[in-house]
Amino acid sequence: MGATLGEALAVAAAATPERVLLVDGDVQLDAATLYRQSLALAGALRQRFPAGSTVSFMLPNWHEAAVIYLGAGLAGMVVNPVLPSLREHELSFVLADAGSVAIFIPGDFRGHDYPGMLDRVAAQLPDPPEVVVVRGDGHTAYQDLLTAAAATAAPAADPSAASMTLYTSGTTGRPKGVLHSQNSLAALLAQIGEHWEVDPGDAFLVPSPIAHIGGSIYAFEAPLLLGSTAILMDRWDADEAVALIDARQCTHMAGATPFLVGLLAAARRAGTRLPSLKVFICGGASVPPSLIREATDYFAGARVSRVYGSTEVPVTTVGSTDPDGAADTDGRPGIAEIRLVDGEIRARGPQMLLGYRHADDNADAFDADGFFRTGDLGRWENGHVVVTGRAKDLIIRNGENISPKEIEDILIAAPGIAEIAIVGIPDARTGERACAVIVPDGAAATPDVAALAAILDGLGVARFKFPERVEIRDRLPRNDAGKILKHQIRAQLIAAEPTKGCACR
Repeated sequence: MGATLGEALAVAAAATPERVLLVDGDVQLDAATLYRQSLALAGALRQRFPAGSTVSFMLPNWHEAAVIYLGAGLAGMVVNPVLPSLREHELSFVLADAGSVAIFIPGDFRGHDYPGMLDRVAAQLPDPPEVVVVRGDGHTAYQDLLTAAAATAAPAADPSAASMTLYTSGTTGRPKGVLHSQNSLAALLAQIGEHWEVDPGDAFLVPSPIAHIGGSIYAFEAPLLLGSTAILMDRWDADEAVALIDARQCTHMAGATPFLVGLLAAARRAGTRLPSLKVFICGGASVPPSLIREATDYFAGARVSRVYGSTEVPVTTVGSTDPDGAADTDGRPGIAEIRLVDGEIRARGPQMLLGYRHADDNADAFDADGFFRTGDLGRWENGHVVVTGRAKDLIIRNGENISPKEIEDILIAAPGIAEIAIVGIPDARTGERACAVIVPDGAAATPDVAALAAILDGLGVARFKFPERVEIRDRLPRNDAGKILKHQIRAQLIAAEPTKGCACR
């Protein structure tokens, strides 16, 4: 890249100071304002913490997150976006593992008391971070930081050094910190600009969480590297999304299957075919081919396509310009190289992660040629990739990765459970739903869905990880080595519900 995103912001502020970069409800941030606020926050961060420190933020899609993202970069620090849906169980691990010196949180969002939660988390940590409250009271006030110090940036950083850490669910049950640099993200944005028809002046509707790689690049990177505007949504409402696309002439949107399902239904209700929309990219979960065809037929001129990628190698495929390829495959490679080795998809490219935060996590993640081992299974079809299954034990629900082992390790100690296996069942709306298959211990009442939810909620586990279904078995199928055969369990459950809208492929 040759320069950091902060330097790109400085150039934009000087060249086009009034160009609107982000829209958050009634708030519009132009380049000059965003640079001024980011520089002020950078000064406050440098006054408090050394360069290279990790700064976390646990915010909805609010414009303040862009100031934090860019301010941390200008201060020479590593930014760590955290999902607002996480709770004490996950958050305490992430903050300790990342070594966060500060975390920015909402005062209240969707009725959850974030300052109270951080009080409880801080009590568990030997070196708790400074807590900064955005749009609320308590701890350090965000607005005070914008006026607390001289507005200064750190010396120019190395664009190839780690600049962002994102945590993803690991198959071991322990989340892994994925490291990206300004260069890896710049390569990703260059690819998106080329293959997704992004022109200066285009607008991305961004309802996907900014703590995901997708939401973060559309909200923070694309406005500066592609000349677009980000229209933020902090809560998904399909009818509001349709209104925003038409009112703001949004040209691009990306999201998991539920976003496309909801948008299509809402557009029909509103009697609009969303004529401004050029591209809808659908990924992050299982995508029914019929949904891609239906949306393509209905929207006035949008290219709707499936894509494949991960936090580690974002946008591994860029979709397809062919209608059949867009619906029936997961797209063709962009700048990433893809290999299939014994059916496993492996990828490498300039947009890939630098590595994991902990070196031991890298040991089995890459092959001898530097290809990332995705753990997904696939095949080639006319130069396109078709994802056929998953070797990794992960459930992907509404675009969120869930580690079954993490939840199994918690619930195995619960009363009434002798054995438990959690598997993903295809779902046409959410991609997958989590099913807990339980062998009762006979000593206590066998827990149902509500009982499991109460146990997990009491331990501060994020709600999106809760099992949505419970099945009781006398035993779990195992191989000769004693390993539970989850593929057999999953196949049995799918076969038992052939008419429930399975999104199998």
